Amino acid sequence: MFKGKAGLKGKTLGEIEIMKEGGRKLGQVKSALRKAVKVGVTADEIERLARRLIVEKGGTPSFMAVPGYSWATCVNINEGLVHGIPKPEIVFKKGDVVSVDVGMEYRGFHTDTSFTVGLGVDAKTQEFLDVGKKALNRAVAQVKPGKRIYDISEAIEGTISEAGYSPIRDLVGHGIGSHLHEYPQIPCFTAGGRQETDEIPEMATLAVEIMYAQGSYQVKIAEDGWTISMRDDKISALFEETVAALASGPLVLTEG
Repeated sequence: MFKGKAGLKGKTLGEIEIMKEGGRKLGQVKSALRKAVKVGVTADEIERLARRLIVEKGGTPSFMAVPGYSWATCVNINEGLVHGIPKPEIVFKKGDVVSVDVGMEYRGFHTDTSFTVGLGVDAKTQEFLDVGKKALNRAVAQVKPGKRIYDISEAIEGTISEAGYSPIRDLVGHGIGSHLHEYPQIPCFTAGGRQETDEIPEMATLAVEIMYAQGSYQVKIAEDGWTISMRDDKISALFEETVAALASGPLVLTEG
């Protein structure tokens, strides 16, 4: 799954420019998808919109290149965490927490981004979602040359755990570039010592992904073979951006 395990390396300036262009386009797709997530809309409608917009932007859906997966998006609701198939029978209802993950290949390079929104949720649930956004901002701030992968994980874990929620342990963020999933893995929790993790070089590109839940971090896989959800059926969420580590600081490529 994770390519290029010879070590964490930076991209060339030309590659960064392509990823900036592709990321900007994917950010526009994400913005349109976020606006489209409403009560009464189906996951399949989000999928069809994503496919159309990605093609219009001159890209191709990254996720459809994953062996065995035939969709441009992953759509999850409530206890669903990741890899949810965007089925037409999934109809968004008031009170649902909806997560959408989408990736695009553009001129040979991938970018990847996710968002979660609440549809008329209560204050407690909205607070839960706000914590994920805060964790993403703090994690992105660590994507700088000279920092380490540990620093990203620490920012995620600290923000999520301090709020009383659980960072997911069975799934990770990742490097990204000419492959959708590249080295290194970026956990939402810390393990081992800081010096044991890779130092982030200038012009590294990382998909920083916040995955967390209201209850336990333990997950289960649905009968469809793809959808991963929380074992205790508590609400979960994810937020993700593709970020470049530039000398001037972190650059979010997929903002939208």
